[in-house]
Amino acid sequence: MKPTKFQKLVTNSFLFRLFMLRKLPMVYIAGIRVKELSAERSITTIRYKWLTQNPFNSMYFACQSMAAELSTGLLVMNGVYGSQPPVSMLVIKNASVYHKKAVGKITFTCNDGNHIAKMIEQAKQSTDGVMMELTSVGKDEKGEVVSESVFTWSLKAKVK
Repeated sequence: MKPTKFQKLVTNSFLFRLFMLRKLPMVYIAGIRVKELSAERSITTIRYKWLTQNPFNSMYFACQSMAAELSTGLLVMNGVYGSQPPVSMLVIKNASVYHKKAVGKITFTCNDGNHIAKMIEQAKQSTDGVMMELTSVGKDEKGEVVSESVFTWSLKAKVK
């Protein structure tokens, strides 16, 4: 499948870093990277380092949450980018489970992209917002699950 304009923007390291610096400065500062973005799946990474640490010699949960949220949000942004009518998106709920200490490079994967297009179309047809849950799983370099996060996104068509 041909990459979308948004996917090209995200996969261009220089352009995406400029975007993060302007719109998501904490993502930029924490060093979160986008490894992959397609219509079906998004993968982000973050490293344990001085800036992302907690007092327990592992990654601070909020840094993990940022990388996990970005893995879900990129899929939604990819779907709503350039949409007519425009569709707004907002996280309205987050639930996470942390299974073990996060050290090293942590990779967050969201494989829930298949139903996003349907939800966007529902939002365009409704005067109310629609909600969807997207899951991101964080794994360490050994492939062991470090954390799992579920983000509830609200989508609503913008009325002129």
